[in-house]
Amino acid sequence: MAFIILIISKLSKSYTNTIAFKIEKINVPDEKVILNNSDSILNITLNTHGFKWLDYYFKSPKITIDFSEDVTLGHSKFIWTKANTRLFSNTEFTKQVKIINIYPDSLFFNFDVNSVKKIPVKLRENISFSPGFDSFDGFTITPDSIKIIGPKHVIDTIGHIETEAVILKGVKTDIHETIKLDLPIKNDNIRFSSKSVDLSASVERFTEGVMKIPITIVNVPKELKIKYFPKEVTITFYTSLDHFKMVKPMDFKIICDYNMLNTESSFFIAELVKTSKYVKSVKINNQHIEFIIL
Repeated sequence: MAFIILIISKLSKSYTNTIAFKIEKINVPDEKVILNNSDSILNITLNTHGFKWLDYYFKSPKITIDFSEDVTLGHSKFIWTKANTRLFSNTEFTKQVKIINIYPDSLFFNFDVNSVKKIPVKLRENISFSPGFDSFDGFTITPDSIKIIGPKHVIDTIGHIETEAVILKGVKTDIHETIKLDLPIKNDNIRFSSKSVDLSASVERFTEGVMKIPITIVNVPKELKIKYFPKEVTITFYTSLDHFKMVKPMDFKIICDYNMLNTESSFFIAELVKTSKYVKSVKINNQHIEFIIL
């Protein structure tokens, strides 16, 4: 009991000491970004009783600076001075707290004007489908780009934003996922219009089809005649069951270009230059076309 009485007696007395207050910035204009002073402090010498000092030591003391009232606008910087009397009536201090001194007597907050830049979102995925299933239109990201707001010299270094990794195995139904963006390390100077995107894909049953397509020889000099074999090649295409019957031979065009020959060539290389909008992929089964010049 004597010890408790002693402690209470000590804490009831007034003491003078200096303590570091962190700066909390509020009401910063949207078009301005504070570039530094994220760790600014005010060293304030106070006189108050011991109980109040306990609050300061056990809690991180802060001073709120209202940029709509407490600062003046200079050339590329905001200026706060201790002459601002709002500080002395601030809610951080009660009548039991006497302010003896404030150091430094001025704070400077350099700022930059916000720039806005639209950057694409790139999907980072490892998605595989069950056999016989696929997505014809592929993956859709909504939105496919976001706005980044911040100092020009900062956002100019950011060319795109990736999503967090999406891993899906054995997919056989439509995909609808909300994916977080892999944003850069937290930076109070920059903001993003979105922190996530929606990923979607229509998943269908797929099949393979086979067709024979005639070959066209192009860029042959007028004085030459060329015979070639075979006259047509077989292609294998990959499409959804719904699109299978819509795929026609006339949708494809395969050529052999005479200009692509060199003096040692004994065959053409067949090239697919036109394909059906209803197929996802096409493969020419035999690209070597033999020829003779008459």
